[in-house]
Amino acid sequence: MTEASRTLPPEALDAWARALRERFDLSDGDVPIALVLDLAREAANGVARPAAPISTFVAGLVAGRAGGSPEDVRSAAAAVIELAQGWEA
Repeated sequence: MTEASRTLPPEALDAWARALRERFDLSDGDVPIALVLDLAREAANGVARPAAPISTFVAGLVAGRAGGSPEDVRSAAAAVIELAQGWEA
């Protein structure tokens, strides 16, 4: 993988999201790209860059344990974003 291919704009993630949806039999609404990127950005900027993947994983875990509905995903993401925005080490 080249460095250029690792820095694609968010819109370029559509093909990757489509592949994930196909591989795991997910619907379009199951992969909210903008929400996940917003969550990752807030964690990276509000906490530290390595907090982004951990935060997105935890939001997914929390949403799954709550039932996994789109609302559960939005709620978990909002809670993580809120925590990251108020974070002071």
